[in-house]
Amino acid sequence: MGATRETGSDAPGEARFLARLALLAVLGSLLVLVLALGEGGLMVLGAGLLGVVLCAAGVWWFVAHRGLLRVIGALLVFLAPAGAVVLFAYQGLWLTALILVLCWGVALTCARAALRRSRPERPQVATAAARPARPVLIMNPKSGGGKVGRFGLVERAEELGARVILLDPGAPADVAELARRAVADGADLLGVAGGDGTQALVAAVAADHDLPFLVISAGTRNHLAMDLGLDRDDPSRCLDALTDGEELRIDLGDVSGRAFVNTVSFGVYADVVQRPEYRDDKAGTALSLMPDLLVGEGVRRLDSLVDGAPLADQQALLVSNNPYFSPDEISGTGRRPRLDDGELGVLGIRVEDAAQAADLAVRGSQSTGLTVLSAHRVEVTVSGPAEADGPPEAAEDAGADGPPEVAEDAGADGPPEAAEDAGTDGPPEAAENAGADGSAEEPGASGAVEIPVAVDGEALRMPIPVVCTLRPGALRVLVPRDRPGVVAPPPAIDWRRILDLAFGRTVRTAPR
Repeated sequence: MGATRETGSDAPGEARFLARLALLAVLGSLLVLVLALGEGGLMVLGAGLLGVVLCAAGVWWFVAHRGLLRVIGALLVFLAPAGAVVLFAYQGLWLTALILVLCWGVALTCARAALRRSRPERPQVATAAARPARPVLIMNPKSGGGKVGRFGLVERAEELGARVILLDPGAPADVAELARRAVADGADLLGVAGGDGTQALVAAVAADHDLPFLVISAGTRNHLAMDLGLDRDDPSRCLDALTDGEELRIDLGDVSGRAFVNTVSFGVYADVVQRPEYRDDKAGTALSLMPDLLVGEGVRRLDSLVDGAPLADQQALLVSNNPYFSPDEISGTGRRPRLDDGELGVLGIRVEDAAQAADLAVRGSQSTGLTVLSAHRVEVTVSGPAEADGPPEAAEDAGADGPPEVAEDAGADGPPEAAEDAGTDGPPEAAENAGADGSAEEPGASGAVEIPVAVDGEALRMPIPVVCTLRPGALRVLVPRDRPGVVAPPPAIDWRRILDLAFGRTVRTAPR
């Protein structure tokens, strides 16, 4: 979406040179294969691809099945790559394999460098900011394993003139209401030291009153802080913005009336985080539920309208506040190059069997099982009858309670700190929604069918259709003038663009 620009004859000479080096490295790898045909060059290539395919199939069997198939899957994950290495050594092909790996390493490195230089980053505009007179900061002492106390954030903030509201881990609080009261008492800045779910709730209040918002990286993953270029190792440095700061305007996501700063997850991840046991055993809970969620009877599929265009039968759907740089990079360290482009990122996943899992592993973002889009509005509902969806044990467990980052960041945005925020600083409805932890749709108080949704890692239930939109430039964020900055993520490889750069052809590309 957006305007296009010309690249080719105007591309920097350095980008063209790097693109040509990348192509030469690819040709070099092909030459090695041709010269090694008599010594098993094709065997090297075939064994390598077979190892990747078997490893991907093993991951699928391990995740989507129980019993013997899970054991076989686990064995394949370890034995497939090990078997390829043993074969190379036994056949005396290790040198050929090593040269191929080196050639491809050079090709990928040069290709990424060429793409980065051909499309320089557009810097986010920061404006001078006056020192706040009455800042109010809400801090969660449990967040990030106790970073608030470990880094002396309360004392440091009070030294800089801020009023600190310290949450009581034993008494759930409505942080949005605390923020509104602070505004009524004259606060001219709101800030949060806590998980991204808490950040979103208070950021919405700041946006509604057009007040600056301060992000303090005291959570576990700190996705928003990372994409703002803040120091995630020392959260006390974020407080420098109170005395020497500048302001950024960023977008704020909205999911059916609730704000989000990072991601909204539907489907598999949202189902998993609903479970009460997820807080204490993330991996065990996910492995226990995955077979029912992926291949069980009556398993739910997601239907959505992405700017009016249908996207049907997805197992998982991730909607992000601005797109991630590359779908191949979405994980706990996935980054969004910008937070002010005014578009939602949309990632849909549908993998039905081991063959599709292998296709996804080999082809990445080009796989038919992965859909990558950007949009201004996403409307999500479900396929099939409401009463048939979700794993069997959902009904048994209903009544107990329950991010990206997919878990502590699965995905997707990676998972935000759902466990930290749950029960401590979320709004009252979060606890109520978490009370029905099964993944099957259930009627809400109004009789509307509800589905599990993970908003910045927090487990909620929302009536369908669930609508995601964006409020462009709605949030004023105060950041320190001296901050580490955003590390540019590696661009996704596009060999067609590499060819265009190398030979000076004109190509139309969307701006970042």
